[in-house]
Amino acid sequence: MEGTKTVVKVGSRKSQLALIQTNTIIAKLKEIHSNYEFEVVSMTTTGDKILDSALSKIGAKDLFTRELELALEKGDVDFVVHSLKDLPTRIVDSLVIGCVYKRDSEYDAVVMHPKHKGKKLDDLDENSVIGTSSLRRAAQLARRFPTFKFENIRGNLNTRLKKLDEDNKYDAIILAEAGLVRMGWNDRIAQVLTPSECMYAVSQGAMAVECRAGDEKTLALLSPIHDQDTALQCIAERAFLKQLEGGCSVPVCVCSTLTDSQISLKGGVYSIDGKQSVIDTVTKTFPEEPAAKKKATNGHTFSAIVHGNIELVLCQTAEAAGMELANRLLVTEAADILAEAKRQTAEAVIAEQKRKEQEAVEKAKMAETASS
Repeated sequence: MEGTKTVVKVGSRKSQLALIQTNTIIAKLKEIHSNYEFEVVSMTTTGDKILDSALSKIGAKDLFTRELELALEKGDVDFVVHSLKDLPTRIVDSLVIGCVYKRDSEYDAVVMHPKHKGKKLDDLDENSVIGTSSLRRAAQLARRFPTFKFENIRGNLNTRLKKLDEDNKYDAIILAEAGLVRMGWNDRIAQVLTPSECMYAVSQGAMAVECRAGDEKTLALLSPIHDQDTALQCIAERAFLKQLEGGCSVPVCVCSTLTDSQISLKGGVYSIDGKQSVIDTVTKTFPEEPAAKKKATNGHTFSAIVHGNIELVLCQTAEAAGMELANRLLVTEAADILAEAKRQTAEAVIAEQKRKEQEAVEKAKMAETASS
């Protein structure tokens, strides 16, 4: 008689891409842990519900994660799967990033309107409209293509592709290459943007699994799929963003490389219009023979990422690279650029709230008129 399998409840957003990512993690865990069953608990997040505002105008950092985290805190699920770039660098103390899965492409990709099939951004007309919900992408591309118009586009990947193809508003949209590939839409990729054209978002292309701090059973379950190279790069990138106190409300971008002996992190801060920027690079060498082969102490994390089976000194070196790069930028005009970007974003949040309040008042008036 076959033994009873342990059931693990896994939280996920409801979008097709989110479920593909969640099932990728589950499939890998099943290969390793044959005595476990996994049950997906899908839910809708605030970011999924608010589709009429740019992400930067909503004014919250946990738009795509909070509902999942609440379910985790309450014990309704055992772990949740995220795109790591959606997870704030600071999360509640009761939760941790239990593993970072091997990174797929970290680059951005261009998807053209069907009428521009075979073209690249350089081939488009001067006043072309580019759809993106990312200040980072818009700021960098505005610097290269100052005559382009960058317009917000929201919704899951299915929704955004439909808007591109059917609305005739956008000439192209910019999306993460990893998401397109995971969806099987490689044929829609017209161009992959290199870091020299558009540096990527912190942790872009990496999936993360979040669980309760101190849940040793779940942490042990996840440990075999905690990818060292990806984790070290993401620790450096997240430490950089955390030290800058940035998020989706400011144009911050990175590019990291890793060898057996070194980690190199290039990072940039842009003004919202892309006209100002400061970019720098830090390279750190890993100790050849760590004096202590010990792991990090229980409870210690690196921008919420657990050490897992990674040597403590490697995590510390990666974290130091991110912090040093941020501190270098903060003593330059990057500090003023960040402050101004945050000010503009805060004003945009207030304006968006007022717009929605006014819409609500007008709708109420219309309803009252219709009923009278």
